[in-house]
Amino acid sequence: MDEVAQQSQRSTAEKLGNRTRGRGGGGGKLRGLPKDSPAVRLSKTLSWLLRHGAQSEGLPMRPDGYVKVADLLENPKIKSQSLDLVGLQQIVNADLKHRYSLVREDDDVWWIKANQGHSIKAVKLDLKPVLSIEDIPSRTAVHGTTKAAWQSISSQGLSKMTRNHIHLAQGVTGKNVISGMRKSCDIFIFINIPKALTAGIKFFLSDNGVVLTEGNDKGFLGPEFFLSVQNAKREALAGWEVWNLHSMRPAVPTTITATSTLVPQASEGMGGLAQKLGEVEIQS
Repeated sequence: MDEVAQQSQRSTAEKLGNRTRGRGGGGGKLRGLPKDSPAVRLSKTLSWLLRHGAQSEGLPMRPDGYVKVADLLENPKIKSQSLDLVGLQQIVNADLKHRYSLVREDDDVWWIKANQGHSIKAVKLDLKPVLSIEDIPSRTAVHGTTKAAWQSISSQGLSKMTRNHIHLAQGVTGKNVISGMRKSCDIFIFINIPKALTAGIKFFLSDNGVVLTEGNDKGFLGPEFFLSVQNAKREALAGWEVWNLHSMRPAVPTTITATSTLVPQASEGMGGLAQKLGEVEIQS
């Protein structure tokens, strides 16, 4: 994160923190942990509303994920913080992961949406299809997870779980990595995009550069599509090669014809001579 971005984020957090201290509670209770600053809790609440909670909160949402800013600001959780359009613009502009899109349409109405991460099934984002690896600017798609989660992922693959998509970042670090991975991740699963595309798995790019996929018909992206797996030190993780080799194993048995020779122990009548058994078939 560059110094200018850090200063902007701190300035916005301070302003919002001053607004939110001493307010809230009841229907306006914010999301987040008690240790979080008021600004962080407001940001988490906004993210939750636009990704998961709109329906339960009675917040009208278009199929493309947009909600009216006027409706959002009237939500009890947001209204309790006296947030206005200017404050919302500050949150959106200061968000380093570019989580939101804020637009004003022709009728002079402001709308806002989360760019990815939804669990609301009715939401169908307008996403850019990935038809080849060249459609991903970094040519890389990687999922960050934890050592504990890797235990199940290594056998069943990645799951979209309650969300609409599995999220993949465009790398672990670098200019193309804006969003798609938590800082707490210590296992990095690199995806073989060409192989997955060939198998019929669909991928998309969100407005903030996250690579998204629904996986297969059960919502999984199997281990056979793992290109490599690395730990926090960027070292290859022991065991991932098993899955990679498995993915290259022929779908049907391969028959190999070979000639074998048996040399028995010396015994009377056989003279210790080798006996040629002839050609045998070995299946692998």
